[in-house]
Amino acid sequence: MSQNNVTKLVQPGTFSDLLTDILRDGARTLLAQAVEAEVAAFTAKHADLKTQDGHQRIVRHGHLPEREIMTGIGPVAVRQPRVRDRATDGDDASRIRFTPAILPPYARRSRSLNVLLPILYLKGISTGDFAEALSALLGQDAPGLSASTIARLKQDWSDEHTRWQARDLSARNYVYVWADGIHLQARLEDEKQCILVIIGATPEGRKELIGFTDGARESAHDWRELLLDLKRRGLSIAPKIAVADGALGFWKALGEVWPRCQEQRCWVHKTANILNKLPRKLGPKAKRSLQEIWMAETKTDAEAAFDAFIETYTLKYEKAAACLAKDRVSLLVFYDFPAEHWIHLRTTNPIESTFATVRHRTVRTKGCLSNKTALAMVFKLVEGAQNTWRRLNGPQQLPKIIQGVKFADGLEVVATDDLQAKIAAA
Repeated sequence: MSQNNVTKLVQPGTFSDLLTDILRDGARTLLAQAVEAEVAAFTAKHADLKTQDGHQRIVRHGHLPEREIMTGIGPVAVRQPRVRDRATDGDDASRIRFTPAILPPYARRSRSLNVLLPILYLKGISTGDFAEALSALLGQDAPGLSASTIARLKQDWSDEHTRWQARDLSARNYVYVWADGIHLQARLEDEKQCILVIIGATPEGRKELIGFTDGARESAHDWRELLLDLKRRGLSIAPKIAVADGALGFWKALGEVWPRCQEQRCWVHKTANILNKLPRKLGPKAKRSLQEIWMAETKTDAEAAFDAFIETYTLKYEKAAACLAKDRVSLLVFYDFPAEHWIHLRTTNPIESTFATVRHRTVRTKGCLSNKTALAMVFKLVEGAQNTWRRLNGPQQLPKIIQGVKFADGLEVVATDDLQAKIAAA
């Protein structure tokens, strides 16, 4: 038993948390083990390579100086192993280099912290208050939290967003696109408090953020400006189908910029619009009736369920029935595409689910954000979320869509010899 009765006092402005210290020690150990395992796998991969005198070519070569990585639980110290290629000189182009994926060179912050910073800014935390806010989260010894550091990061994010907006799209091809206007609670300089968003599906089935800007949701002018900007930067091939809600501005702009692109109305938005025109007590039953339409196995069955809903509700709830009837054609376009893709094409959920998190992390502040700053912050949040987006089901069907193969009720239509020849020629 210790005979020492001296107690260390917590200094003003600091705090002691045994649990956090334990977590940091555990994180340091796990990070060191992960980095060591990565370098061991790298050397094992090149174990067959030998120098001219028969020695191992790729070998361990000590460690780089210790550095601290800022994480969600504060700074974690780590030493990165070094790897040496003994068969080449330092500047030789053929030199095999070890670049760790877990701990990129010069990394000073974890990705979770990079997401946290724009969130705090959109929450209304001023540049001068970042040090205090992050110290409470990461500890008083957290480095690099000065106002000048935050200002530099903010400028870096704005520069990244600017470069992203000007990127060349001539080599890109998006089979499907989803479009929506997202209202954020972060106040902008003017009344354009809506973020116009377009996400696309690549021929490999991945979803990518194509473009977004500030604007008015119903404004055809703002949507046209965004679409034309994409086209000017090389996106000349129109997508096969666009999915969006009933915003007339987008559909008008789409018809002018990409007139051959088919239109698919979002069933989630349409269902909400119809239920708003019905008494609340009828909501569950009406929702099930609407589900029978878009969940039908064939377009013929969907048409029958469509007619049944209109016939049931027209007499007493004409507005609800008319709301459904006016978009009959555009609500059922997805039946002309592969069945594996129906779950993706019936709704703008790729945008809604992504921006739900962004929307919840922004609040109205007393002061207004500049449009440039708000868009840069949202860009950083979406950039982080993009890595977790779900790929499309049945990606093998996408090349067929590009080639012009026809589908009916989700199944491929067997082409005639003439049509097959045209597809081959294309």
